[in-house]
Amino acid sequence: MSGAAAADTAPSIVIASRESALAMWQARHVEQRLLALYPRARVTISGMTTQGDRILDRALVEVGGKGLFVKELEEALAAGKADLAVHSIKDVPMDLPPGFELAAILEREDPRDAFVSNRFPTLGALPAGSRVGTSSLRRECQLRARFPQLVIEPLRGNVHTRLRKLDAGDYAAVILAAAGLKRLGLADRITAMLTPDESLPAPGQGALGIECRSARADVSALVRPLNHNSTAACVRAERALSRALAGSCRLPLAAFAQAEGDQLRLRGLVASRDGAQVVRDEMTGACSDPEALGRALADRLRARGAGAILAALESQA
Repeated sequence: MSGAAAADTAPSIVIASRESALAMWQARHVEQRLLALYPRARVTISGMTTQGDRILDRALVEVGGKGLFVKELEEALAAGKADLAVHSIKDVPMDLPPGFELAAILEREDPRDAFVSNRFPTLGALPAGSRVGTSSLRRECQLRARFPQLVIEPLRGNVHTRLRKLDAGDYAAVILAAAGLKRLGLADRITAMLTPDESLPAPGQGALGIECRSARADVSALVRPLNHNSTAACVRAERALSRALAGSCRLPLAAFAQAEGDQLRLRGLVASRDGAQVVRDEMTGACSDPEALGRALADRLRARGAGAILAALESQA
C-alpha cells in the first residue's frame, strides 16, 4: 500500500525485537519513526529472547554464529506473529532465508569501535599482559596484529553486562561498538574512539535494518520512507564483499564503505585469528552499483592473500 493509503487505514504494526536494552531501544526508535509517518497507526513491540541471548558461556563462533540473534524473530515473522523485525545490521547473516528481505536500512550511527577502560587512556597505554575483552574475531585479529603483547579474551553478554565485567576488574579494557554505547546514553563511558585505520568496522556496523517477509508488499511500502539511500548503498557494498568471501562470525573480516558524492570508498580486511596474517585493500566505485564494488574488492583481497587465509580457516573448521 502507499504511504497515504497506509495512513488512511490506520495500519496495525507488530515489531519483533530481542529483549536486550539495546535491541529494545532500536525497536522503539523504529516505532517512533513509524508513528511520525503514520500518526494514526497502532504500533506494538513483541520482545523475545533469542538463542544467541541465552548462550553466553561460549563464543558465537562455536554455537552457530550471529544468525542465532535473528532466527526466532524470523520465525515470528513467518508465523504471522509480527510484521517486521528490527536488527543491528552487523548481526544479520549475509544471506537471508528464502522469503525474507531487508526492506529498509536506516541512517547510520557512529560506525567506529570504542575503547573503554577505567584506568588507561588508550590501547597503546595498556601494559603488556593486560586483558582486553571483545566479542568479535574481527576486533580480536586487529588487536593481536597491532598489540601482540596484550591478552585478548572473549566477552559475551549485553552492553551493560560487558561494562559490569570491566568495572569488576575482569578486564583492563573492553572494545565495544560506539553506536550501541551512544544509543544507550553511555557515550560518557567511551575512553577513546578507534579510527577505521586502527580497527576497521564490521559490515553494517552502526546501521539498523528492518526485515520483513518478501510477500508483505504492504509492510515494505510502510517502511520504505525510513530507508537512508547513502547508508543503504554503503551497507550493500560491505555485505556484498563479506558475502563474496563467505563472511560470517567464523571469519575475521572487516568492511567499511563511505559515500563521497556519487562514489563509494570501500575498505576491506581479512586476517588470521592470531593477527599474524592481515590482508587489506580498498577501492572506489559508483554508488549506483554497490554490490559490484563489494565483489570486486573481494576478488582483489583474494588475489592478495585472503584466499589462502580462507582456505586455512576452512581446513580448521
